[in-house]
Parts: sequence; C-alpha cells; structure tokens
Amino acid sequence: MDVRRRPIKQESQQRSVKPSTSGEPKASDALPLPLYLTNGLFFTMFFSVMYFLLHRWRDKIRNSVPLHVLTFSELSAVASLIASVVYLVGFFGIDFVQSIFRPSPDSWDIEDDISETDKDKLFKPCGQPLIPPIMSTIEHTSEDDEEIVKLVVAGSIPSYALESKLGDCKRAAAIRRDALQRITGKSLSGLPLEGFDYDSILGQCCEMPVGYVQIPVGIAGPLLLNGMKFSVPMATTEGCLVASTNRGCKAIYVSGGATCVLLKDGMTRAPVVRFGSAKRAAELKHFLEDPLNFDTLAVVFNKSSRFGRLQSVQCAIAGKNLYIRFCCATGDAMGMNMVSKGVQNVLDFLHDDFPDMDVIGISGNYCADKKPAAVNWIEGRGKSVVCEAVIKEHVVQKVLKTTVPALVELNMLKNLTGSAMAGALGGFNAHASNIVSAVYLATGQDPAQNVESSHCITMMEAVNDGKDLHISVTMPSIEVGTVGGGTQLASQSACLNLLGVKGASKDEPGSNSRVLATIVAGSVLAGELSLMSAISAGQLVKSHMKYNRSTRDMSKLTSC
Repeated sequence: MDVRRRPIKQESQQRSVKPSTSGEPKASDALPLPLYLTNGLFFTMFFSVMYFLLHRWRDKIRNSVPLHVLTFSELSAVASLIASVVYLVGFFGIDFVQSIFRPSPDSWDIEDDISETDKDKLFKPCGQPLIPPIMSTIEHTSEDDEEIVKLVVAGSIPSYALESKLGDCKRAAAIRRDALQRITGKSLSGLPLEGFDYDSILGQCCEMPVGYVQIPVGIAGPLLLNGMKFSVPMATTEGCLVASTNRGCKAIYVSGGATCVLLKDGMTRAPVVRFGSAKRAAELKHFLEDPLNFDTLAVVFNKSSRFGRLQSVQCAIAGKNLYIRFCCATGDAMGMNMVSKGVQNVLDFLHDDFPDMDVIGISGNYCADKKPAAVNWIEGRGKSVVCEAVIKEHVVQKVLKTTVPALVELNMLKNLTGSAMAGALGGFNAHASNIVSAVYLATGQDPAQNVESSHCITMMEAVNDGKDLHISVTMPSIEVGTVGGGTQLASQSACLNLLGVKGASKDEPGSNSRVLATIVAGSVLAGELSLMSAISAGQLVKSHMKYNRSTRDMSKLTSC
C-alpha cells in the first residue's frame, strides 16, 4: 500500500510516516510495525478490552459486586483501554478535528489574480473555530491588515465574511471599519471600537459590526414591589426621565409599595395559509378550534422545545385565507423562535389531512409582532400585567407637589378622554413607552417590541374618603425574556443580575422573565405617577429645562 494515497494528511502523520524508496511504509513511532498494522492493533485492543469490561461489569451488577473492586485481569484491561485511547486520540484527534473546520483556500472567494502564497500570508492564522484559545497568541502585522482592507475595498473579499475568514471577530470589525471609512470617505472617529466583546454578538445579535454605541445607564429606585426592593436600570439619552421615575419610586416606597399581578403569560405566532375555497379554510378553522383536537396539536407543537407549551389556537378568516394565532408558554425566553418552531411542526402535521393547504408565510401579522394591533391590546401577548399602588395624601403633597383631585381630573381628561379623541390604540397613558424603552435597552430586550409592550391604560381614583390616590397601570403585552438575544451581552447581563433575574430560573422555569415583566410594569407605574404630578403642578417645562436643555440664552447667540 502506497502511503501517499492515504486519505489522512495531517502534518504530524506526514512527519512520522514517509514513503520509502520501495513504496512500503516505514515502521511507526509507537511500535516497530508498519503504520496500518499499528493502527489495527490499537483499534482491536480498544474494542476487545471494552467488550471484556462491559461483560465483567454486567456480571458484577447481576451478582451485586461493587464495580470498583477490580481483579488483576480487569486492571490490565483498564490499562490497555487507556493506552489504546491515548494512542488513537493522539493519532487521529487534534489535527483531524481541525482539518474538518479549516476551510480550503479555494472557498475564500478571492479573485484569481491573488496567488496562493499571498492567500497563505494574509490568512494563515484564520479558519479555526471562532475563537480558539490559541488565537490570542497570534500577532498580526499592520501590513497584513492593510492588504486585507484593500481587498475589501476592491470587492475581492466580501465584508460580511471577514469573521469566518479571519477567525478573529475584533480584527474583523477593525478591518471592516477601516474599509468602510475609505469607501464612504467619512470618518467614524467618534464611534468606539475598543472595549467590546465582539465574539459575544457573532451569530446572534449583530452582523458586520464596526463599533458600538454608548448609552448611559441610570438607576431608579428602590422600587418596592410585591414586598421586594429593586434598583431599576434605565438606558436613555433623555434628561429628566430617570430622575422623574426615581421620584415616582420614592412616592411608592414611602406609601408602602406597589402590588403587581401577572394575568397571562404566552407568546404568539400567526401563520397565514391559503386554500382553494373559503369552505376549505373554514374546515381547517373548525378542526383547529375543536377542543377534541387540542391535545394532539399540543403534542406536535411541544416537541420543538423543553419549555414551549401550547396554550391556545385562535383563527380568523379573510376569504379563502386563514390566519392561525398560536399562543404558548416559553419559559424564561422571550420565545419568538421557540413558538415559530412549534408552529412549523403543526403546519407540517396538518399537511397530511389538508394537502391542499398552501402556507403563504410563517407570520401573517395576526400575531402581531412589533406593530400596534388591537388583538394584542385585547388578547394580550407575552406577559399581561396589572400593577397598583395607593399613594398617601401627604406623599402626594410633599413628594409629588400636587393634590389627589388634580391628579384624578388630569388623568381623566388627558390619559382617557384625550387619548380617545386621538383614536389611540393602547395609548391611554402619559409616557409608558419612555420607561419600557429605557428598561428594555438596559436589560437586552428587543427594543422594537416596545411598540406593543407599551400598550398601557393608566387609571387614577381617589380612595379612603378622597384623601389618598389609587393608581394602576394595566399592560397586556409586555414581551421580555432573561435568556437569549441581547440578554447574554456583558452590560445587559449585569443589569439583569442587578435585578436578580439573570438567566433562566433553575427552580421554576419562566419565573425570572415574569418577575422582569412585573418590574417593567412597576417602573411604568412610578413614571406615570411622577410625570402626571409634574404636569398637574406645572413643573414639566421647568424640569426639562433643568435636566434636558441648555441654559444658554439662545437669543443672544442668534443676535451675534
């Protein structure tokens, strides 16, 4: 057998086995035998010894003999097993595994006029799984990076492929940044590059990064909610927002705290399917909404995840098109991917009985995700929460600088009547979106889901003979999670840790995300209370001029 025809070509093997002049392989380093005989010997030893030990251990279990009590023959077998494993891993292990993940130079999509030598020079450290520990010890010269930047600018190397080709996310971002500046002729000097873990966003948060944006994080609180104290992180660039929310937290705290109740917990996804007739669409609607079929659908849906559990199926017809709104529990994840996989399982299952069903899209906007929609306002999506507190009369006067009757009247005319006059959809509040967005950015939530998550109706009522104020916020669509997406980034993970809801709950799956939803609602309650008080007392403009505006006299600057 000619060794040059062996399929395994690792350098380590090539150094130990070289073709002789006669075409026969030399002896291996392990034993004075030809290489194929040595490999065969160790393979035979491994399987023979494993077979022997398994039979011995089976007999010991049957006879109630402790497994750790070994005879001389068993000790010899264990030693032989270890020796064979060490040899086989050393021979086939490291280089063989790396060869699987190391892309060939032909797959780099670099123009033909670049020689193989240039490719090896530019990308020699690349192609390993992202990012192995050894990569940190490899140094790259500025000349190497400069050549790669030129190739990106020329279009020879696609910008999106830098991470996979270089095997270094930080280096890829720096090269992409330089190339972008040359292509556009615009500077990115104000956009920071250093101090960020680019490995953490690869494949899950952001593609083709060139830096990161800094958003200051303030702390409001303590928020006393359901008997627990929370320091609420808020990422915002709007002055006065954190200070205002903090004042609301103080009013709630000195009044005994707020109470929050979770009403519903279920993420939705609604595909749209089409039939040849409205009659066939109605037949599927009746099938899906029949309680007798729910258990079957749930089994098919639930196999996609350990935590995804189908809760309900709701259908709507438009002609011969059917919109199917699936709702399921998602544990501590926000759950969009989880519910989508379950929906796909059900659609595949339905094709057996409804082969004429044409799946137009996995999402038909009847979900509805990242859009204001009455279905979310009425049915809820994610976590449906109501939060309330009773604010004492003296707190309203001393902390909030207003009166109970003034707040009740303002709420009725502004949040209820005014929003109705505007035709608001879920917008019966003062500024719930402000608080939701700030908490979402700080804790790694999807900021676009602020749209439906900010659906809120704020209610105020005088209680205790008109002396105290009862305030509540009802939010049917808070979409949050404590695992996945941006929650895994270092800064956002730190904020979740501050709240005590980092990661998945080990004791009760889903409890961390539910607590986070109540914190969002409690923070909104504090923000609503403070802003409404500022408007009632005529302090809004004064506060914003103090915290969010320049104090310079613009008329003098204009005259100059």
